[in-house]
Amino acid sequence: MRRSRFSEEQIIGILREQEAGAATAEVCRKHGISSATFYKWKAKYGGLDVSEARCLKALEAENARLKKLLAEAMLDNAMLKDLTTKKW
Repeated sequence: MRRSRFSEEQIIGILREQEAGAATAEVCRKHGISSATFYKWKAKYGGLDVSEARCLKALEAENARLKKLLAEAMLDNAMLKDLTTKKW
């Protein structure tokens, strides 16, 4: 997955700029983003503080790590099941 050009702090700053009264199209043009990107950010980061966004990112990373561990454990379990059911 491609890394974003903007950090969470910058994204929240852009969203706050629009909440302060600037037009969405103006904010998007100023920062060089599409309106679809803006609304995607608003759905994800809307109403969050910078510290909450950092916590969200940490939780997402931990969730990805746990999903990987679960997939590996399930694969090992399936492999062991196949070995024990085969007749030698």
